Amino acid sequence: MSNYLAIATVTATIQRILQSAIQINLEGARVTTVRPSELGNGTPESGVNLFLYDIKHNAAWRSSMDSSTRRSKGEQIKPRVGIDLYYLLSFYGNDIELEPQRLLGTVISSLQERRILTKQMILDTIADPAFSFVGDSNLAEQVELITLMLLDLPKEERANIWSVFFQNSYSLSVVYHATAVLVEGEDMPIRALPVRDRQIGGMPFSQQPVIDRVVSHAGANQPILADSALLIYGKRLASQVTLVRIGAVEARPQQVSETQISLPLSLVPTEALRAGVQSLQVVHQVVDTTLTRQTEATPVRYRQVESNVAAFVLRPTITEMRVFNLEDSGHNLCSAEVIVQVNLLIGKTQRAIMLLNEQSSNNPAGYSFAAAPREVDINSIVFAISDVKVGSYLVRLQVDGAESILSVDTNPNSLTFNAYIGPQLVIS
Repeated sequence: MSNYLAIATVTATIQRILQSAIQINLEGARVTTVRPSELGNGTPESGVNLFLYDIKHNAAWRSSMDSSTRRSKGEQIKPRVGIDLYYLLSFYGNDIELEPQRLLGTVISSLQERRILTKQMILDTIADPAFSFVGDSNLAEQVELITLMLLDLPKEERANIWSVFFQNSYSLSVVYHATAVLVEGEDMPIRALPVRDRQIGGMPFSQQPVIDRVVSHAGANQPILADSALLIYGKRLASQVTLVRIGAVEARPQQVSETQISLPLSLVPTEALRAGVQSLQVVHQVVDTTLTRQTEATPVRYRQVESNVAAFVLRPTITEMRVFNLEDSGHNLCSAEVIVQVNLLIGKTQRAIMLLNEQSSNNPAGYSFAAAPREVDINSIVFAISDVKVGSYLVRLQVDGAESILSVDTNPNSLTFNAYIGPQLVIS
């Protein structure tokens, strides 16, 4: 069973899944969780809004939950309830470039592939510093797997959701049903001592930093690599002390203004970076004015004010490749194992795929192979390849969809000028 954080953990896990998917297909887009009536107020130019708008008893669990609270041989079972969650996913962006429709397709494809929230997905969310607010969740211990389903609601019913719930005009949207979330009653809580003096330490929303988008310093459509510099656009980004948090590491940028931060990734330890989608926040350290200094010797207390969570795709770079255990499969085909080394760590739960494209003008072959299971985060990945045609191949590595870059021949006197030339792997 799950504690009081179960519902928020489901939402956070879906948000994390979708952010990974849409950021790869439309850089700068992000997943928000605001009321649909607030879209346009501080939301990015393109993205997906995930909003939990309704819950219901799960019919299959209702009767069993009611009977499970009865005493059995003197033992009282904690009260439990099984619920279903209903999410409205709305899409916004540049209609001329069909961004809402592209995001809709990405979301449907991603959630079709991940219809079940696995234990590992939930654990990854709980461990993600961007979702520290669900760090005490035990949803991963729930025996019943949570399934996501696209509901086929008539257009009129979806329009009613917008008009009745949010008093807002209809936007392109779909409804997903998450079932079933099992919430268990807590033990009798220990009552805290009465509050003698109430101090409000929160920061008004109007003073919090807001990230709109994160792009490469080389250009909005340029890939972000380990040696890139990030440009972070937003509002209220400058403060007494401004930090940028990537994963679990905080770096201090050298150029900060109210609307823009420049951060070379060289300021972030390489071991803190992961290939694929990375989370990012702007963090302000401000003097805590809710505390009164008694004497000059009393140290100044600071508190942190965090922005929304943004994301960017960090692409790996292949640094070395080796072939071993090469075997002749007959008919000019080979099988082998290939070690691909990259400049970034790849998480043990991340999906790594090697893509091979033959360098040939005569019916070139193409292959894709998934990485072998890994026990630790590592930057050397082993791929078992089979029945591959003898030849020379261009190699790309995809990590959770983030693809390594191919090098281009820039020598105008070369026969391969302006063509892809590496990284190259020879199978013979």
